[in-house]
Amino acid sequence: MTKIKVAVFGCGAIAERRHIPEYAANEQVELVAFADPIIERAEKMAETYGGKGYASYEELLANEEVDAVSVCTPNYLHASMAIAAANAGKHVLVEKPMACTAEEGEQMIEAAKKNGVFLMVGHNQRLMPPHVKAKELLESGKLGKVLTFRTSFGHPGPEAWSVDGAGSWFFRKEEAIMGAMGDLGVHKSDFIRYLLNDEVSEVAGFISTLHKEGTEVDDNATCILRMKSGAVGTLVASWTQYKGGDNSTVLWCENGVMKIGTVNGDEVIVELTNGTVETYKVGAMATNEKQVPSGVIDAFVESIVTNTPPSISGEEGLKSLNVILAAFESQKTGQIIKL
Repeated sequence: MTKIKVAVFGCGAIAERRHIPEYAANEQVELVAFADPIIERAEKMAETYGGKGYASYEELLANEEVDAVSVCTPNYLHASMAIAAANAGKHVLVEKPMACTAEEGEQMIEAAKKNGVFLMVGHNQRLMPPHVKAKELLESGKLGKVLTFRTSFGHPGPEAWSVDGAGSWFFRKEEAIMGAMGDLGVHKSDFIRYLLNDEVSEVAGFISTLHKEGTEVDDNATCILRMKSGAVGTLVASWTQYKGGDNSTVLWCENGVMKIGTVNGDEVIVELTNGTVETYKVGAMATNEKQVPSGVIDAFVESIVTNTPPSISGEEGLKSLNVILAAFESQKTGQIIKL
């Protein structure tokens, strides 16, 4: 079988720790090129994994024959790079948030459609084993209808994660556009939509910069969501959980409660009103400290190989982005925003 030729735009932390090693581990992929304005980073990846380093993605696209690209760059570049790659006939996997505005997201979807290529968004939370198990349990019907929920994602911030530390683009508003909400909040808006198989109908957002000095991007958000089903819950994104970071979700349902990621070792716990308790050890969630395969790369490759549209499509990414954008609009206007 001929291998899928892949290029990576942006050689920062997410590319270095997730995308590139996971492509390298996939037998159906050949990594052929890397682009980064700091060309030493691209060249370092090329030395390690083969292929060639470029200082610009335009130069890469002009000189290399590739089937697919990963866009792993600051948020403000996601749309322009994804559209350029789609227009060049390449399948695109873009990091989250897929774009900075709804219009950009729509243009990306349109470019992929027009060029007959796939657009997938890196919403890895859907693929984490505890989340897959939770969805299966919820869909079994044993818990009944979801009434209320809370979903949360927090850690100490990008300083320890980003290759540039405290000097990272994550803290520069003109490049990041949004902070903790674009980094973590959009993961949870995507996950809750997926888990409940439901859409958000109303959003109230309380978004602020509480503790990260010298930045204009948000470091904390607490949002109230009403789903179309009527279920009401909270979504929290935080870059200031300096101790005891959180990636957990709790659903209170007609017949009991489901706790996901609340107890180390028991990743999913179901406590039913009839007194029974079920615990599931299904493997840990990926964290910045402990990288486990995200599943995103393999899913993207599988889509291309089998010519099957990705389940985490551009359309799905845009719906999740719109929840976050509505939360910002709510913070700005003091109103509840209807979607």
